[in-house]
Amino acid sequence: MHKKKGFSLIELLIVVAIILIIAAIAIPNLMRARIAANEAAGASTVRTLNTSEVTYSTTYASAGYAPNLKTLGPNGVDCTKPSSVSSTAACLVDNVLGCTAATCPKSAYTYAITQPTAGNPVPDYFITATTLGTALAKKDYCSNTDAVVRWQVETASPGTVIADAGTCNGLPAI
Repeated sequence: MHKKKGFSLIELLIVVAIILIIAAIAIPNLMRARIAANEAAGASTVRTLNTSEVTYSTTYASAGYAPNLKTLGPNGVDCTKPSSVSSTAACLVDNVLGCTAATCPKSAYTYAITQPTAGNPVPDYFITATTLGTALAKKDYCSNTDAVVRWQVETASPGTVIADAGTCNGLPAI
């Protein structure tokens, strides 16, 4: 009688079971790492927006702070031409973040800059980064003219926008 070469059904089932056990351990860790990376990117983007606001207010002192993301972004101009850059198209952020809508989605967050106090020049700003879903990130971020990035744990999906600078100032800082 010839001995057949190959694996038995039991051996294959044991290998599949081992692979499933490894996947059950690895996939939740991968998801947590992805959420942590998204949250780090969200906080970093809020810091970048703070820096862009300070740069804008220094460059265009007569305008104050930028009232929205559109003003910080390209706003439809060619940013490679220095003559195109102006107080209405500062080219300090890319066209994804500096979109023409009121809120701009990027990665796991939607970003917005609002002007809490009316005035010309613009006296202050308020930045929010709201998660697009709790499967992507668990924290929302905000900042204002003090340039301190603050956060709150998000429980809703999509996230709840932080209402105003007063609420933001009551949140823990990073």
